[in-house]
Order: sequence, then structure tokens, then C-alpha cells
Amino acid sequence: MKLRRVLLTAATVMAASAAQADTLVDVARERLNNDVPIPMFKVDTSWPKLPDDLILGQVPGLSVDRNDNIWILTRPNSLDGTETGLDSDPPIAVGCCKAPLHVMQFDQEGNLLRNWGGPDIAPGESTVTGKGREAVETGNEQWPANVHGLFVDDAMTVWLGGNGNGDHVVLNFTMDGKFIRQIGRRQSTGGNGSREFLGNPADIASNGESVLVADGYINKRIVEFAEGDLAFKQMWGAYGEAPDGGTRDEPFDQSQATSTGDGGANPESRSFGDIVHCVVRGPENTVYVCDRRNNRLQLFRENPSGIEFIRDIVIAPETGGTRTASDVAFSPDGTYVYVADMMNGRVWILLRETHQILGSFGRNGRYPGQFIWLHSVDVDSAGNVYTTEVNTGRRVQRFVFTGMAE
Repeated sequence: MKLRRVLLTAATVMAASAAQADTLVDVARERLNNDVPIPMFKVDTSWPKLPDDLILGQVPGLSVDRNDNIWILTRPNSLDGTETGLDSDPPIAVGCCKAPLHVMQFDQEGNLLRNWGGPDIAPGESTVTGKGREAVETGNEQWPANVHGLFVDDAMTVWLGGNGNGDHVVLNFTMDGKFIRQIGRRQSTGGNGSREFLGNPADIASNGESVLVADGYINKRIVEFAEGDLAFKQMWGAYGEAPDGGTRDEPFDQSQATSTGDGGANPESRSFGDIVHCVVRGPENTVYVCDRRNNRLQLFRENPSGIEFIRDIVIAPETGGTRTASDVAFSPDGTYVYVADMMNGRVWILLRETHQILGSFGRNGRYPGQFIWLHSVDVDSAGNVYTTEVNTGRRVQRFVFTGMAE
């Protein structure tokens, strides 16, 4: 989970046990403030333990559940035939590999517990036009063409979205992959003012009372729905104001993630940029929103009367390319905020009380502890940090908490 109300103790420091020592590797780190203690990590090169015949594609979603199991969302369609020779009929490779299904659950040791996903488990709609031999059936399957964003709630149900062509839907499943319900509908979008339809939702956060959706690849807003019947509750844009800034006119593709057609990052913009990438509930009724293309987080507080804007949190404002703020997570006691920076390939460590940047770990690269297209971040109850990567990154990594640097 993104927020875990568990206190760190001396026992949690033992996460870096002697049994793990041979697989733990130092990572690049930078400390910007020597007056405040900062968490330290090593990457666990033995985690996860994929079955020998599986290979990961892009990993655009990550969530740690209440039992400290780690869930990831994968894109089997990001792998090509030379990588998945066992999926060919007949196979064109020996021993390895084949693509897993989209949703994967791992235990703390990295063993695969569950794996499910795909159009067959989602509802579908079809329309028949014409008559007799002229009849044509067209489908509108609700499983996203390009999955994006994953959240496992305290009821142990799984939420996911999509940012492919027509993927204007959030789906909700049991932990074993049985469909429960959905928000929105594929191929139907209604712009920033719609109370019914979405526009390429990027992320989801559910707390048992309401569901927040970062409706952020076509639209530029956060939308809140009631937990029970998923009735619309409220929506907001930057600074808690009405959503504005227009919508993306064409289907999203990854080339747009690095374009400069928006004129570059503007951390002072009165509107969200064209990728509202995350929505994360934090301590004390706070909500963090990743305005990635503007290199900032926006911090809000949920009140009985509505949403309250608190402040901007700017992350490496001079950065171009894919830009910075991609996802957010918290240390178990809520003292620290971890911000995934996609372009700079690092996880920033902030002191939550002031949101001062204390330092970072990681760097761009392909070795353990490095990142290519860093996408998602989450934390378990022992303070271990998990990350995922998309595009050519295609992996999940575990960073073991080893103690504090005083």
C-alpha cells in the first residue's frame, strides 16, 4: 500500500539479514542535507524469483497489499516474438521464454503467487450491423489495450486502468481475477467535465470510502467516486480549481511522453500538464497528485467540505524529456516521502513535515539499482522500497532498507 501505519523498529532493520547479504548491492545515492537522518538502501539482486520460463515486459503498475505481498502490472504486448519464443505454435525457442499474464502477485521472498489478466476476464460489448451475410460484429472489450496503473485496496481487490487507444476505463477485480465492476467505458470519453466517462486514466487510489482516479492521459483532472455504487462525488484540476487546460486530441503514444509540444515544464502553471500521472493518499488526509509534465507534485487535503489545495512540491524543475514526478510512496511511519523521477532515474527522498528534498538513490542505467523509464514506487511495512520501469526498462526491483544515515 502507499500508506502503511506501522512504526519502524529495530527489528525492521534486520530486513537486511545475513541470509540476504550476498545478494544485496550498493546503489548510487546523493545526500543534500546532513542535518536530518536519511534512510539507506541496497538493491536485492535475487528478487523477484520469476519462474524459469517467464520474461517481464514493461511494468506500468505496482502496489504493496496489506499483507506485504507485492503486485505488479505488466504489458505482455510490449514483448516481441523473439523474446517469447515459447508462445509461438510451434515454439521457436528452447526452455525460455513466454510472457506472463498482466497481473502478478509476489510474496516477500519473490515467489510468484498469482498471475491473471486479459480480455477474457473483463466484460465485453458487441454490436451487430447489417443483415445476413452482410452482418458485421464489432466488439468493445473492456480490458485495456495498454494497461496503466495498479492499486490493491484494504479489501484485497485490485484496480487497474489503461492509456491505450480508447482505454477510458478503470476495472476492479477480486485478488483471483474475478471481475467486480468498472468506472467508465472503453471507446467512450466526455472531456474534463464528464461525470460518467474517463479519458485514459493513469492511476487509482481507494480507501474504502471513495475511489480517486488520476484521469490524466486524455483529460487533466482528478475524479472522485463513492466506494459503494461508484457514484460521482467531485472532480478537480490544478490548485483544486475546476479542471481546465483542454484535453489530448489524439490517442496517446509513448513518443508524446518526451515531446516538447507543450513548451516545456512549467511548475507554476495554473493547469495540470498533459500527463496527470498519479494520485496517492498520504498521512493526515492528504492527497498527492503527480503533475509529471510540469515537474511537480500538488498536495491537497480531503475535508468534509471538499478538497483543499496545500502546496506545490517542485521536483528538479529544469528537467526535460519525460520529466520528473511519476509516483509517490511513504516510509512506514510517514516521516519520509519517496518520489519516482522518470527522466533522472532516481528516487527522491523528502522529509514529509516540510517536503524538503534530503537526497536520492539510483541513477539512469541498466544495472541493478539503476533505472530506465522509472515508473512506479511503493513501500512495505519493513521500509523496503519497490520500483518498476517501462519502455525499455521492463523490470521490478526491490531496495532493502538497511538503516538510517545520521
